[in-house]
Amino acid sequence: MTAARSIPLLDLRAQHKQIRDEIVAEVTRLIDSQRFILGEEVAELERQVAGYCNAAYGIGCASGTDALVLALTALDIGRGDQVLTVPYTFFATAGAIADVGAEPVFVDIDEDTCQMDVEQVEAALNRYPRVKAIVPVHLFGSCVDMDPLLAVAADRGIPIVEDAAQAIGAEYRGRRAGGMGAIGCFSFFPSKNLGGYGDGGMLTTTDARLAERLRALRVHGSRRKYYHEEVGFNSRLDTLQAAVLLVKFRYLDVWTAARQRNAERYRRVLGHSPAPVRFQAVPPFVTRHVVNQFIIRAPGRDALKAFLADRGIGTEVYYPLPLHRQPCFSTLGYREGDFPASERLAAESLALPVYPELAEEDLEAVCAAIRGYYAG
Repeated sequence: MTAARSIPLLDLRAQHKQIRDEIVAEVTRLIDSQRFILGEEVAELERQVAGYCNAAYGIGCASGTDALVLALTALDIGRGDQVLTVPYTFFATAGAIADVGAEPVFVDIDEDTCQMDVEQVEAALNRYPRVKAIVPVHLFGSCVDMDPLLAVAADRGIPIVEDAAQAIGAEYRGRRAGGMGAIGCFSFFPSKNLGGYGDGGMLTTTDARLAERLRALRVHGSRRKYYHEEVGFNSRLDTLQAAVLLVKFRYLDVWTAARQRNAERYRRVLGHSPAPVRFQAVPPFVTRHVVNQFIIRAPGRDALKAFLADRGIGTEVYYPLPLHRQPCFSTLGYREGDFPASERLAAESLALPVYPELAEEDLEAVCAAIRGYYAG
């Protein structure tokens, strides 16, 4: 059975249609200028994003993955070190740790909030004495409970790198994601709330020394052209992407408000129906959830996903296999059952369409289909 019209998980064409003329004008101007590498648009986007995140400095780079690699490199994390993070996240979080030669070690998530279970951190640090950094992930547009995490990290002199790839504008007790740790890392992948027309990333920090080193690392470790104090990377944010993102940045808060309204509608409609679904909890310390994804926990998740797909409704599983069970990390020695909350979420979570342009009648159709599935 197919719906009268399909409802995609994400409709980037609808967003582009609203701003096409502005985008075309900016891209055309930039092409005519022929200034493509670290142009003034990159510097302006860095300034605006840093300010938005309550950080002093922004450093554009080629992707959110590169942001994590650059951050860990700037903190001198490398071979022989361990980095603490969670197994329930996109692969890049742990992949970046491995990329710099370090070993990812995990603590489980709180299955209600989907965020790092901070109560497990101190015991993990005692168990893994080679941990030299902690990477909390502000997953799905929410925030980790940062104050106790910052406290235990400060007691041990361990820096925090915030993986805020999905959380631009999210707030913890009124403080913005990416502005609380030593370095914040953002992604401008097209599916993000602030997404480019290709890959892109950003780092934020309040530390002038780290900012200077990050700027050098992204251009082969060079502070002065053709002079290299260390081996860095080729990881610059394209000026074309910065020009696109500057246009989209003007709409970010409006789009976020629309995502929040859609999330609230789901909670209201599905929460008052017999459908046995659960929602990501939003604890009081999360003062702004920016809803990069709207996640439900659904019994019989895979069958529900297939049922919705048959009716033209797009969904996605974030994430079907936790990182400790990924084949490439088998040598770390983890086994099934080591992180039960992450494993339960992997088996039950399903992302529903929540993009800003989602029509109310389409959202109602998604809810009706979910109710229909459980009604039999």
